[in-house]
Amino acid sequence: MIIVTGGSGFIGSNLLKALEQRDELVVVDWLGDGEKWRNISKRELYDVVCPEDLFDFLCGREKDVQAVFHMGAISATTETDVDKIVENNVRLSLDLFRWCGLNKVRFIYASSAATYGDGSNGFCDDDAIDSLSKLSPLNAYGWSKHVVDRRIARVLRSGGSLPPQCVGLKFFNVYGPNEYHKGNMRSVIHQLHGKISAGEDATLFRSHNAEYSDGGQLRDFVYVKDIVDMMLWFFDNESVQGLYNAGTGQARSFLDLANAVYAALDKKPNVKFVDTPIEIRDKYQYFTEADMNKLRDAGYSKEATSLEDGVRDYVANYLEQDDSYL
Repeated sequence: MIIVTGGSGFIGSNLLKALEQRDELVVVDWLGDGEKWRNISKRELYDVVCPEDLFDFLCGREKDVQAVFHMGAISATTETDVDKIVENNVRLSLDLFRWCGLNKVRFIYASSAATYGDGSNGFCDDDAIDSLSKLSPLNAYGWSKHVVDRRIARVLRSGGSLPPQCVGLKFFNVYGPNEYHKGNMRSVIHQLHGKISAGEDATLFRSHNAEYSDGGQLRDFVYVKDIVDMMLWFFDNESVQGLYNAGTGQARSFLDLANAVYAALDKKPNVKFVDTPIEIRDKYQYFTEADMNKLRDAGYSKEATSLEDGVRDYVANYLEQDDSYL
């Protein structure tokens, strides 16, 4: 069987679809009282387990598990309860890493581009101890991911009970189907689609940095289907280890993104700008762009989906359909 933590979440549920023909699947997640369950409603599952029950579930099944995809986390960059972040993002990640090491189970986990902070040290996925020590995340979420990256990097160099494969993926700005439950953490694409479809103007944050025009803030926007392709490639190449960026390698502006949504809806662009909220203004990233050389050198050769093609597919085949779920 394959364990997918955060399996009913955005990236986790997209991964489930791709893994459905590979093995029996176990989702580890909370579903709550909303519509999140719909992310996994089309999948054939072995079981659905609450995170606090995971290790009890695994007891006696150690020989049955071939891989753990650890996608589960508190992913809101605005979360202020740091103890809650540590419990969910740090403690569970390191406990699962140790369990996989002791039981010789492959471990592929979600890190984040938020670990790079303001980008002043670049966006190179060098997992050398000294290189990781130079990064300064801007929020508790990014810090929690960085704690795990640094600890795993240290353990992998010290030997001991290690998983047969350990891969960390620094996800950049991922968008695509099944992100609908994420509230304010939904991609700007999904938020703009709702406004434009309702006849409202698209709104983007005004720039508060003289080096960037309004709407000229740059991000590495990556389609979730590309992220899944990368994870499947690692799953099929067990000898590849380490910490890798997961993006496109090309930064695009938020204005490009808005224009792509308008084009997908065959509408004339009409973009307005609003001030970036004070509470996030000093932690705002104006530029992210994944250095993808390490992954290419490891053997991954598939080209990234362009922003225009990804947005078109997302809008036409999901957001504009009566059933928008994967």
